[in-house]
Amino acid sequence: MSDKKAYLILENGTIFEGKSFGYEKETTGEIVFTTSMVGYLETLTDPSFYGQIVVQTFPLVGNYGVIPSDFESGKINLNGYIVREWCHYPSNFRSEGDIDTFLKENKIPGLYGIDTRKLTKIVREYGVMNGRIVYSTDNIDEETEKLKEYKIVNAVKAVTPSETTVNTAAEEDFRVVLWNFGAKANIRRSLLNSNCTVIDVPAGTSAEEIASYKPDGVMLSNGPGDPAENVEIIEELKKLFTYNIPVFGICLGHQLMALAHGAKTAKLKYGHRGGSQPVIDKKMDRIYITSQNHGYYVLSDTLPDTAWERFTNVNDKTCEGIEYKDKLAFSVQFHPEASAGPHDMGLLFGAFVDLMKEGKKNASK
Repeated sequence: MSDKKAYLILENGTIFEGKSFGYEKETTGEIVFTTSMVGYLETLTDPSFYGQIVVQTFPLVGNYGVIPSDFESGKINLNGYIVREWCHYPSNFRSEGDIDTFLKENKIPGLYGIDTRKLTKIVREYGVMNGRIVYSTDNIDEETEKLKEYKIVNAVKAVTPSETTVNTAAEEDFRVVLWNFGAKANIRRSLLNSNCTVIDVPAGTSAEEIASYKPDGVMLSNGPGDPAENVEIIEELKKLFTYNIPVFGICLGHQLMALAHGAKTAKLKYGHRGGSQPVIDKKMDRIYITSQNHGYYVLSDTLPDTAWERFTNVNDKTCEGIEYKDKLAFSVQFHPEASAGPHDMGLLFGAFVDLMKEGKKNASK
């Protein structure tokens, strides 16, 4: 266990003193918190956390070790990791190591032993801000000024795959193009479990190339960063809709679909991150508990007349899901594949299958 002091400097001048674990290096990132009680491995490997320093509000992290089969991508994508306490001796028959070693292997700095409850309250009250993990307080004024200049840019380009891959379903009923903006692995698994062969394509793929695969449907994945930054993808998405292919968007995919229809997005004060976000389904008149990880949202009052807001966040009334009346398309802000988190909304993959069946039926007329 390391006793070396480490510090978190916040953009507003607040300083937390803790101890170092993981890889020792100074790092800057956008400070965000997640309220999930489990799923720290999924958090560490979720591409949507690119460029951020993640705070776990649950006080003990690492108790079931490191399990590669639970990873959401092949590497850690965040810039830094902050916990109240980490477990030095994990206990799980699937574990292949401890979290400290895992962070060291991936060259990700960690900070523990600080009051994460106090830090979370600051972020909730002040809003998302930049922070920096350092090992000396000698140049605090200079470090604080530099913090204000940090911005996450080109996030999707940093996490999207470099080439197309194909995962064939054991029983193929449908072919789906997964437009990968930083997709979680469980989206791919959920499609495969729905008997969909998955053609996983990079973010820079053109609409014409996607259509050339003759897919039954297109999945727009989650991903990091400001959705409005992805101007080229939005233009290709507009073209994709002219092919009348059924489309399902998740998280960033949801935002990009709305932007392609003329809507606007904005940044939340401190984001929705965790496994207990309630949303109301206006079609079914019931509330579901969902897993979420996003810092931006679609502005409901900018949606076109052809779009209907089906899902709304119970807590802050922000848009959580859209159905498009003139297209075989829908999207959700939350994660129906929920890894980790509640599986209440896994049924939406079934809804996507039904949409693809409808698309096939229309094509045969």
